[in-house]
Amino acid sequence: MSKKETGEKLIANNKKAYHEYFINEKYEAGISLAGTEVKSLRSGKCSIKEAFVRVEKGEIFIYNMHISPYEKGNIFNKDPLRVRKLLLHKHEIRKLAGEVSQAGFTIVPLRVYFKGSLVKVEIGLAKGKKLYDKRDSIAKKDQRRDAERKYKISNLYS
Repeated sequence: MSKKETGEKLIANNKKAYHEYFINEKYEAGISLAGTEVKSLRSGKCSIKEAFVRVEKGEIFIYNMHISPYEKGNIFNKDPLRVRKLLLHKHEIRKLAGEVSQAGFTIVPLRVYFKGSLVKVEIGLAKGKKLYDKRDSIAKKDQRRDAERKYKISNLYS
């Protein structure tokens, strides 16, 4: 199924996460928000570039997720960088907590999107890349881009 069939509308994407980390597993989590935050998200005002996720006391929270204040929200607006609770099943939280306690694993937000009328956050269980891994992935991306360019040119002149 395509994104349109499932009713998903992308709000924010974290491209930097794919450059900085190897993503092992992905989870879809709900997020606890105030009404004005949802209205601000509908207008696409969200950033997760500097955001990170922590497990604390059996609950999971997202930090540094910036949701701009809603223009017409006046006194109902919340702090743009406040800590927000993510909604996952308890067994998923326990599994993530066990994985993060191992060396080198962390949880990073990958994207924020609407699924129907609900706001969802895709989080990934990730392991940090070393500098040589980053160089390797950049080289592979360049090779793929060159191959696509050559293929496109050969199809234009045939």
